[in-house]
Amino acid sequence: MTHRLLTVSIRSEVDVVSARQRARHIAELCGFAQQDQVRIATTISELARNVFRYAGSGHVDFAIEGSTAPQTLLMHVRDKGPGIQDIDQILAGHYRSSTGMGLGLLGAKKLMDAFEVHTAAGQGTTILLRKLLPPAARLVTPRVIGEVGASLASVTMDVALSEAQQQNQELLTALAELKSRQEELLQLTRELEDTNRGVVALYAELDEKADHLRRADEAKSRFLSNMSHEFRTPLSSVRALAKLLLDRVDGDLSVEQEKQVRFILDSANSLTELVNDLLDLAKIEAGKVEIRPSTFQVAELFSALRGMLRPLLVSERLQLSFHAPEDCEMYNDEGKVSQILRNFISNAIKFTERGSITVTAEPVPEAGSIRFSVTDTGIGIDAGHLATIFEEFSQVENHLQRHVKGTGLGLPLCRQLATLLKGEVAVESRPGQGSTFSAVIPAVHFQAPASGYEQFAAQKSDDVRLPVLVIEDRAELRLLYERYLHQSEFRLLQASSLAEAETFWRNVEPRAVVLDILLGEKDTWHWLVSIKNDETRSHVPVIIASDVDDKNKAMGLGADAYFHKPVSRDELLGALRALVGAGPDGNEMPLRAVNG
Repeated sequence: MTHRLLTVSIRSEVDVVSARQRARHIAELCGFAQQDQVRIATTISELARNVFRYAGSGHVDFAIEGSTAPQTLLMHVRDKGPGIQDIDQILAGHYRSSTGMGLGLLGAKKLMDAFEVHTAAGQGTTILLRKLLPPAARLVTPRVIGEVGASLASVTMDVALSEAQQQNQELLTALAELKSRQEELLQLTRELEDTNRGVVALYAELDEKADHLRRADEAKSRFLSNMSHEFRTPLSSVRALAKLLLDRVDGDLSVEQEKQVRFILDSANSLTELVNDLLDLAKIEAGKVEIRPSTFQVAELFSALRGMLRPLLVSERLQLSFHAPEDCEMYNDEGKVSQILRNFISNAIKFTERGSITVTAEPVPEAGSIRFSVTDTGIGIDAGHLATIFEEFSQVENHLQRHVKGTGLGLPLCRQLATLLKGEVAVESRPGQGSTFSAVIPAVHFQAPASGYEQFAAQKSDDVRLPVLVIEDRAELRLLYERYLHQSEFRLLQASSLAEAETFWRNVEPRAVVLDILLGEKDTWHWLVSIKNDETRSHVPVIIASDVDDKNKAMGLGADAYFHKPVSRDELLGALRALVGAGPDGNEMPLRAVNG
């Protein structure tokens, strides 16, 4: 969508000055900073002067392009003159004329975000200029267009003197800024010289301390792991011998002896539980826990937990119930989800004397997750302790601790496991009214892709397929693109951010880029502009696949194809083959335009 702002005719030197003044005023009304206002005004002034000098007459059109922020200031400079000879050499910087026209065109190209020239001998010249509006600029609507038109109409036409004064002010301001920046640079240079040695020493000390911390962390993990393994064997022996005594294999026991042996067995069981939790935590911290996702029904998981945990209910006054929606399916690590829920339920049983424990599951569609909740009617937790119960070895004092013993590792382990599954845990509780422990777990687990060079290096070295860089922050769409390109002549390089994309590009040049305009809360318009203005990368075609419906702006800023999500496999492969010049068999084919 394009909104016309103003047309300025060029027939005399005064019109050239007027075009400069109008350009600066429009830039100011669009929200550009003073420096950008000067750049836009200078560019239009140079091109308008070329129109008057070489064609005799022409005009400059100003318009706003795009319906979403940031919009683009679109400027057309047109004439019906003889055209521009040697345009390719001029734009490449190899041609110089006695009048300096080449410098004017080159300067305009460098100052704008997008620059196009269409010229032919005897048919005139059209120059298209685009400049993205600042991120904070207001959206230009038809009502705003009316306000801008009224403001432009009120500007005085005595342009020669006022424009000369304005240029003098800009020159003085620029000189003052240069002097100020020169002084700042000298001051910064002195400060850097004073602090450089200290920074080098500090880095050396930090590296040394980081190495000590890393070795200490590795030693702690090895100690916990080795200790846990070494403790398991004697503990298993103690438990087995205690059970033999309680089973009266070697003779009867007195009441006091049976009581003492049961104390031994309970202590061994508690110590075994502590060892198991320590071993699990050590494995997670060492990064040795492997996620094994599989497809399972939540209702079937609840059925297994019901049978496993019902024997733990020691009182008929306590009821355990499970509620799961029908056909609630997950693709995640069932064992670790079960372990989180077992710890939650076991904890609830320990600290609930009577009432009920209710286990529920409910989908969270907007997050693509399942919320598991364990609600009890137990003793509850004071608000002051809620922030610490997920810390290791942290326990809240209460009267039930005389009868049940805990390690203080169950809840921290739940938090670590949930984080490992890309989820999170939470708790709500009131003293005397019970607690609700919840875990929000993604319904579909996506393994985090290796970033940058690691992912590239992990690929097969003999893979000769054409690399395509897909920049998309949504994991499910990256998976979709991966399946689209599977068994095609293209291989996928996937990045979830512009930083990852730049890392890829430093290691391998893609043959094409598939770009999403919105990555999180940031847009990629300026990155698109930077790619298309980079002589070393501008030849790489960029395909936009986005929810943002602003095709004209994207194509104007240099995109080679535009699709509204979701793009189909045939559309994507067709665009790639047309732009890259490869056929389904991987052979070269003639290039053709793509209209997404």
